[in-house]
Amino acid sequence: MSDIPADSVVRTYIDTHRAAFLDDLADWLRIPSVSAQPEHADDVRRSADWLAAKLKETGFPVTEVWQTAGAPAVFAEWPSEDPAAPTVLVYGHHDVQPAAVADGWHTDPFEPVIKDGRMYGRGAADDKGQVFFHTLGVRAHLAATGASAPAVHLKLIVEGEEESGSPHFRALVEREAARLAADVVIVSDTGMWSETTPTVCTGMRGVADCEIDLFGPDQDIHSGAFGGAVPNPATVAARLVAALHDADERVTIPGFYDNIAELTDAERELIAELPFDEAEWLRTAKSYAASGEAGYSTLERVWARPTAEVNGIGGGYQGPGGKTIVPASAHLKLSFRLVSGQDPYEVETAVTAWVAERVPAGIRHSITFGAPTRPCLTPLDHPALQSVVRAMSRAFGQKVRFTREGGSGPAADLQDVLNAPVLFLGISVPSDGWHSPNEKVELDLLTKGVETAAYLWGDLAAHWKPASA
Repeated sequence: MSDIPADSVVRTYIDTHRAAFLDDLADWLRIPSVSAQPEHADDVRRSADWLAAKLKETGFPVTEVWQTAGAPAVFAEWPSEDPAAPTVLVYGHHDVQPAAVADGWHTDPFEPVIKDGRMYGRGAADDKGQVFFHTLGVRAHLAATGASAPAVHLKLIVEGEEESGSPHFRALVEREAARLAADVVIVSDTGMWSETTPTVCTGMRGVADCEIDLFGPDQDIHSGAFGGAVPNPATVAARLVAALHDADERVTIPGFYDNIAELTDAERELIAELPFDEAEWLRTAKSYAASGEAGYSTLERVWARPTAEVNGIGGGYQGPGGKTIVPASAHLKLSFRLVSGQDPYEVETAVTAWVAERVPAGIRHSITFGAPTRPCLTPLDHPALQSVVRAMSRAFGQKVRFTREGGSGPAADLQDVLNAPVLFLGISVPSDGWHSPNEKVELDLLTKGVETAAYLWGDLAAHWKPASA
């Protein structure tokens, strides 16, 4: 197939339309689509309507606003003229974090400002800018190929509640699974290592979390009269926490590491290539020392190893001075970051058994789990991932390296329900200040995202025929 766009044609098209593209993005950023604040519910709906209309203007023959039990999502579809072409689903979100000048913004967060090659405004990087670069990218792709439709069957799903934890997203994906069906998912809600080191993310960790309540006597009782003779729930909580890791910081829950995808030597070498400054990383973390599972580097620990963290512990008297009691109850909050090969429901079963085994007679307990998220990981040799790497390399004119994300997100729901690999295409950098005052996007990098998208669809069509074709 010869429909991979010529670089010069793509760049000329982008340069010609860049100003109008940025004007449109600024209009979208002016809509304060803050999903976490009920007073902005109408703005979130207005944001969805705005995007659906703009995608229609871009050329998508199908654009729809999908209602959920919460905020609306936007769906768009543009079939290829080639029935055998891969189907690609792009994911992003149109809701944003709360923002106000009083938080430390230098300008109105919902009145975008361009200064020194950057656009400042809430959502500029997270995630409206990264969603919107696909509109100019697909037009540049068509301009270069002379085609009337993309080289792939292109779909978009842009949700409206990501910044509120995506509470209704999985139900939406399950409800619309047939419409969303794809051979691969491209997530444009992530970033790169730095302005000078373009990278592609290959995976995110999953998560499971729980609250453990421990109950001893029916009320706080005198420690002189009863202490040392009845079980103390606060002591049991402390023992559970102490038993969670061994001396090498490995999680002691039986079966926790079963079936996990271990890092290969090649993957460890690729991680080691990144210009990582641990001292600077610690300053960013507001911490004073790196620690964790023995035998792994800091980046390996936060990207590719599972963890168990104590998020909170409490019980008994917390006021000033002393109060000599055996408390009636104690509480723990734990979370587990999971890697490829771990099933969050199996982890929940293992944690439940582990806790039950360690709670002594005379202590009652309950354990409640939150909604889990599965991990996702794309093999480095996956042909679709190689297309992303080639497209980004063409746009940036340099070698593209690999990262992972230590956090978790709704992309795993798409992988889980649609049974499709998840890839990441993002151009944001750490200095963009996601969730912070003065969020911005680097305009040159935003243009590189446009260019990458313009190259990607032809590369996927030329180099990958999925099994479904």
